[in-house]
Order: sequence, then C-alpha cells, then structure tokens
Amino acid sequence: MTARFSAPALAALLLCASTLGPAHALESRAPAAILLAQAAPAAEPAPRAADALLDEVWRTVRDRFYDPKMHGLDWEAARERHRPAMLAAASDEGRARVVNAMLDELKASHTRLYTQAEPAYYQLLDIFQGAVGREALRRMFPNGEIQYPGIGADTREDERGRAFVKGVIPGTPAGAAGLLVGDEIVSAGGAPFRPVASFRGKAGESVTLQVRREAGGPLIELPVLPEALRPGPMFLKGLEEGARVIEADGARVAYVRVWSYAGQQYQRSLERLISSGPLKDADALVWDLRDGWGGAQPWYLDLFNMRGVTLRTTDREGRSGIVNPKWRKPAAMLTNEGTRSGKEILAHGFKRQGIGELVGTRTTGAVLAGTAFLMGDDSLLVVAVNDVDVDGERLEGAGVTPTVEVPFDSRYAAGRDPQLDRAVEILSRARRG
Repeated sequence: MTARFSAPALAALLLCASTLGPAHALESRAPAAILLAQAAPAAEPAPRAADALLDEVWRTVRDRFYDPKMHGLDWEAARERHRPAMLAAASDEGRARVVNAMLDELKASHTRLYTQAEPAYYQLLDIFQGAVGREALRRMFPNGEIQYPGIGADTREDERGRAFVKGVIPGTPAGAAGLLVGDEIVSAGGAPFRPVASFRGKAGESVTLQVRREAGGPLIELPVLPEALRPGPMFLKGLEEGARVIEADGARVAYVRVWSYAGQQYQRSLERLISSGPLKDADALVWDLRDGWGGAQPWYLDLFNMRGVTLRTTDREGRSGIVNPKWRKPAAMLTNEGTRSGKEILAHGFKRQGIGELVGTRTTGAVLAGTAFLMGDDSLLVVAVNDVDVDGERLEGAGVTPTVEVPFDSRYAAGRDPQLDRAVEILSRARRG
C-alpha cells in the first residue's frame, strides 16, 4: 500500500473522535504537527480580543490551508459574515464556536480551533510536546507535565445538548466509578457537566455524577475521584489494561482497543500483547480502531504479513524476546464514524488486502494532513496543509465502508457493544469452520 504524501506529514496524521466536551458539538479534527506562536499577550477587552482572534485564525488559514483556492470559498467574505457573532460572543467557548462555524465552510477535515475547555486540547499538546518546545510548555505547565483534570470518559454532545459517554478508558476514574458506554451524564457536583471544568481543582476529591442509563429512566448517582490526567500514559494504560480474551463458543478471541495511535509505543504494546503477553494463545484477534486519535503508520499492517520472518532470541538466563512479531491467525477490525485519519489508512489496507472482516460503520473520511498553531489567546488552531491519497485513492470525504455493516447508536447502550459482539461471533464461527 502506498500513501502519497510527505514523511513528516504522514508521521503526524492524527484524528480525534469524540473527545469534545458537551460545550462543543462541532466535529473534532486533529493536526499533524504543532508550531507555537509567542506567549499570549496581556488580556485585552473582550471585543478587541475576539476581533484579534478571528483575524489571526483567518490569516493563518489563508496562508497555510492546503488549497490556495480555499475550496472555492470567498474567504474574506466568510470572515466578515462571522465577525458580528464573534464580537458578540461572551466566552472563549462561544468565540471558538463562531470560529469553527467559519472553518466549517471550508468543508475540510483537520481544520478546527480547540480551547482549554476540551480534553482534546491537552491531548494534542502532549502528542506534540517535542514540537511545542520546552519554553512554551513550562509557561503553560510549570510542573513540567502536560495534564488536565478529568475522569477518562470520552464524551460527546448530541443534537439536544445532552452529554453521553462514548468510551470509558480502562484504568481511569470513569471506569472505577462504574460509568458505562451510553450513559448520559446529567450533572457533575450539582452543576452541568463539563469534561474539564467540572473537575478543575478537585483532583482526589469525590464528585457526584448524576447519570441516566436508559431513556426516560431514573437518575443514578455515581461518586468519582477525578485525577490529573496525563494523556499519553492514560492512552497506553487504557490499551494494555483493556486488552483481554473473550471466550465464545469454544474460541478464545483476543480484544485490543487502540485509543490513540499517535506514537509507535502503542503499536509496540500491541505487538507485545499478542506475541508474548496475555493474548498470545488466543485463537483470533479483534483490533478495535473506533474513535480516539489516529497517527497510525501504514506499515503497522505488516503485523499481518503471513510471509514475514519472526525471530525469537534467548539469552543465557533463558530470557527470550520476539523480533518482528506477526499475527497469523484470524482477525477482524472494528470501525465507526469516529475512525479517522491515520486509522482510516489502516482500515483501507486491512480491507484491500483481505486480512479480515471490517465490522461496524463507515469511517469518517477525514484523511488530510494538518499542522497546528497556538493562537495569541492560547487556543489551538488546526489547519489542513496537505492533501492525501492512499494507493491513488482519496479517502477525504469518502471514508472506508465496512465489509460487515453493524449500525450502533451508543446512547443509553448501558455498556452493550453490538459491533464487538458481531466481530467475536464471526471469528468464533470461523474457528468452528
């Protein structure tokens, strides 16, 4: 499989699924690299600051967007259409909504403004801390660690403004509290739920969540202990602690969900799990690439190369290791509308090479390469700066269609997962022949 874009852009392909908080229903799109501007200036009066932010975003997109024709959009007219609403916006989140409405007119993925009210903002800084630079990070995080207050629940807002749990990352407070996929979080600490603000200054303190588990059902109170979450370690721990073997009709099906692929450490962890870890003796594998961050490399598919050579090394103490591990047993991949960017490239190759069934729903079709810039108010702007095609095919706006369609509206699912269930059924049936 050949991906036609530069190596730096490929290395930085990302995607964000539903890491947005309830205050942001706009589609999340992730960057390829982060470049920082100067430290934020002294606070300005709100209208002046809003005007300056709109102009800064507009200029940056004008100068860096991959299509100099701006997809046929009159970019200057777009700015002026949104200026009155920008000047009237009363908060950072309100200004971001106006900016994102303007950016949406470009109809391009990887083009979005993030604010410090969103977990995605901190996750992006963590992913690209090398590009951000120590000076900027020290200014923003004096203790030297990129972190944010939260519980590890991946939430999204529906069209009615209700916050639903789309994913629970294993090893986080959300899982320990008993939150389930599909739960509606009605309030946190007696106030409307916000994925960051609800837990600011409350690390280690009990916060009561009011949750509705079924439509029209009663409210359930769940105490949760927020933490200062470090994104990279959280995603890696979630991958490793969530890996398990599912027993089904005499088959042992391994399951791994990759929450983020923005770094090779996640692929190395997967390889360890299936070659020498608890999944090595399983009969089949479910590779879950739903939602989360992309950043995956096409060569990760070499894990399924039947012709590849695998080495086992053993030292004099009897300690052994696997070099170039391969999975030579049945496999299936899970995708959904939150499978984006680098993960879509893997889905394309998995399907094209006939490695196994693609189960779930069509991927987003968000396959551009982007760069991010820190704005003067410390909001983070992502701009698509490279077009991308994969094996001569443009996935942007098209996505990858699964071989086994399993629709799944996760609202009020109470932890059920019909897409995973179907993949396990397919693999266990294949083992029976």
